[in-house]
Amino acid sequence: MPSFDVSRSRFRLADEHLIVLSELAAGNAVSADLIPAQKELAESGLINDAGRLAQPLLPLLETVLNAGVVITLETGSRQGPLQHGMLIGQEYVVAHEAWPGETESEYSLVEPKTLVWKLADMVHLQQSRSARDTSATVLDTTVGTVEAGLAGLEAAARATTADEERELIRRSLAAGGTLDEPSLRLLTEMISELRSSWRMTAAWRGHHDGGDGVEGRGFAVWDCGPLGYWLRELPEEPLPADQVTPGSPFRLVRTDARTVWNRITDLLPDQSELRAAATR
Repeated sequence: MPSFDVSRSRFRLADEHLIVLSELAAGNAVSADLIPAQKELAESGLINDAGRLAQPLLPLLETVLNAGVVITLETGSRQGPLQHGMLIGQEYVVAHEAWPGETESEYSLVEPKTLVWKLADMVHLQQSRSARDTSATVLDTTVGTVEAGLAGLEAAARATTADEERELIRRSLAAGGTLDEPSLRLLTEMISELRSSWRMTAAWRGHHDGGDGVEGRGFAVWDCGPLGYWLRELPEEPLPADQVTPGSPFRLVRTDARTVWNRITDLLPDQSELRAAATR
């Protein structure tokens, strides 16, 4: 069920609730398949019987319908994939965060000056975390090998010990025969310790192939817990998924929290990019 906390301008909404609210805000009729979601919104007090939106919703919907910059954060972990993000409008910034096993995401208004802090919090960036040194700081392999290792991690869900889990991951990685022994050992350890892998992209209106289109930037990181942060240099972001094959190069480079923070900051368009977008 949708719900809201007016004291902190935050709302719990599923995708269908947001679609209904967007249609009502635009003055459109709601399709028959979304009537149950509309009834839930009415029961929660977010709309009235006439379909009018509750006052606290207006900044959120204004931003959703007229976002100038859209930031998408896709994460993967042992609990499955989640999608978070942020919408930046003329006056307001709206963050949305998913929760494992829940259909609703939490939407909240964010002070614009703190949006980088909010994005860093979404990926649980920890400046103070101490990381174990590794002999290698770069790992090169292929997408197919990494996918095999992650499939091994999934298969190891019922492993009774950490050693058993690592052995299953190691076997899955070794099956491809593309890794030497040091790289095999390192990647086995990294996948076993993997807290999350995530990719963050920002998109805004701009130029593309000489005409109006969408511009954007992105990057991806592995958070390997005691083994630290690893920047995924290959495949480079943003890259359409259909251009990645099992044989595509895959490269991870050891990095630190400060570098990840700077990459989040650099992800956002600067004022000149936004002014140029506005003129179009």
